[in-house]
Amino acid sequence: MSDAPGADSTWFVVPLFDEGVVIGDVIRALRERYPLVVCVDDGSSDASAQIAAEAGAVVVRHPYNMGQGAALKTGIDYALRDPRMRQVVTFDADGQHQVDDASAMITLREETGVDVVLGSRFLDGRTRPGLLKRIVLRGAVWYTNLTTGVKLTDAHNGLRVLGRHACEVITVEQNRMAHASELVQEIGHHRLSVREHPVHILYTDYSRSKGQSLLNSVNIVIDMLFR
Repeated sequence: MSDAPGADSTWFVVPLFDEGVVIGDVIRALRERYPLVVCVDDGSSDASAQIAAEAGAVVVRHPYNMGQGAALKTGIDYALRDPRMRQVVTFDADGQHQVDDASAMITLREETGVDVVLGSRFLDGRTRPGLLKRIVLRGAVWYTNLTTGVKLTDAHNGLRVLGRHACEVITVEQNRMAHASELVQEIGHHRLSVREHPVHILYTDYSRSKGQSLLNSVNIVIDMLFR
């Protein structure tokens, strides 16, 4: 068993949709330190699920594309079946999240006993989103802080550590991008204790080639206007 903090009690939940190019490397890097990884294949049309399984992840499949929120819910429900699970880490499949950041966030949660640790791109200077992305994210922070009562510096960061109690009480009903705001709303509703931790989101040529940075910005705006 790895000597990484929480290695025997932390499940990584990885929503997966058409990431066959990178998912094998992402899972292998994760499992060098954290062996408990569940990928929720959200109706991929490529070999993502097979590649993830071959890299050592547990794979749970959706029959069709239901959205990232639904995939997170499925993965969290799977992890809750393990009585040894103390926390879940939500982790992207596209290589933008760093295992070192996740490990530091697990350490922070275990040392402080908070219910939730959320990653923030804006607590240090390592992450450099484009101008549009930066403007939208700042707007999302303002809106989320205003409507949830939870004061954050980054409201739509997918790297999170959720303690078992948080996993048990948080309800995720929004299937697509609105789940990010819903999670923060649930943290405030249940008065869960929360800390932020600086993280480096790596905007790679691969993620940019898929248009994810700009697309997510647009989705965040739609989320804020219509949720």
